[in-house]
Formats: sequence, structure tokens, C-alpha cells
Amino acid sequence: MVLRGSFDDQRRLLVEHLERSGYVRSDPVRHAMGSVRRELFVPTSVQRAAYADHPLEIGHHQTISAPHMVAIMVEAMRCREGQRVLEVGGGLGYHAAVIAHLVGPTGHVFTVERIEALARRARDNLEAADLSDRVTVVVGDGSCGWPEHAPYDRISVACAAPRVSETMVDNLSEDGMLLIPVGSPYMQELTRVTRKGNRTTTERLGGCIFVPLVGKCGQ
Repeated sequence: MVLRGSFDDQRRLLVEHLERSGYVRSDPVRHAMGSVRRELFVPTSVQRAAYADHPLEIGHHQTISAPHMVAIMVEAMRCREGQRVLEVGGGLGYHAAVIAHLVGPTGHVFTVERIEALARRARDNLEAADLSDRVTVVVGDGSCGWPEHAPYDRISVACAAPRVSETMVDNLSEDGMLLIPVGSPYMQELTRVTRKGNRTTTERLGGCIFVPLVGKCGQ
């Protein structure tokens, strides 16, 4: 899908396309994706394609997910206002920005990025989007979770893991939810783990392809 016009027009048309295609199904996600200026979160070299519905390279062999995949993930997470969310694989901050709109000013997002140069740019991007008070960017290995600020109501992983890490599940609140791509470096299934006290339920939501999760609990 090729979009033309101002960035505001392209953002509106993209959200309408995602609604028609069934990726955006709820008012909160519609509002969040319609509010975040995606052009702020991509390199200037690909800014003209910010609202194209496909992944874009952001440097350091990393990508920003296609908008439809972001919609799939945030719909599956079922975020609510006031929740604390951990994101692993923060990139340039776009996904965290969308989540920040979903959890609102009383919630908070902690996004972990292992590549310092990307984390620095994410902080700048979030500040430009007036979301730096809702999102904390951390540099480090988040492949096993990030216990420093646990427990989290939601954990979203934007990289492919070989398996679900038990230590990451331990970072969840007693009624928390983890969303993570699980599989080989070439094909994964988007997996949702829901915790209820000491019990967990695992659902497989469909095929996906993400860059590998790098770190102690990664590929």
C-alpha cells in the first residue's frame, strides 16, 4: 500500500487500512496508532516510507516492525490505563510510544534496548513525541526480563526467542501477560502467556518473523 499526502493524512489512511484489514479492532488501539507520529521513530533516510505497511531498517541490523504487526501485538496485549509494561527490544521507541498511549499518564513503559546508539535515539524520539515522562529507556540485556522494575502487568518482546524464559514469566504480576515470538531465527509463532497466580496459560496466535533475541536467554 503506497500512501501519499502529509504525514497526518498518511497516518489516518494507514489506521483506516488496518481497521478494514481487521488488525485494528478496538477504540484504544485505533486512538493510540492514530496519535503516534511514526515518522519521528524512523531514520530520515526512510521517513517517506514511515506509513508503508512493511518493516523498515533502522540500522545496526535491526528493523521497526510493520504497522500491522504492531497492531496485532498491542491488540493481543489488551493493555489498560495505569498498567506497568516492560518492552524488550525497544528499537527507536515506536512500539513503546503506542503502548504509552494505551496505558495513559498513570501507567508507565520500561523499554530495554541492548544497542546504546538505538537507545539514545529512542530517548530523543520519545521526547520529541512528548512521551518521555511515560517511557523509561534502559540499555542492557533484557532477554531474560528486567527484574529491577518488576512486577509488570504486561511484557512485550519484539525479538524472536528460542523458548519462553521462565525468568521473564517471573517478572509478571500475578495476573500479568507476556507476548513473545517463539521459534527459530527464520520462523516463529507469536505466543501469549497469561499468568494467574502460580499458573500460566500459553496460546499461539499465529506465525511471524522477527529479528533474533540476543542475550543470555536469546538465540
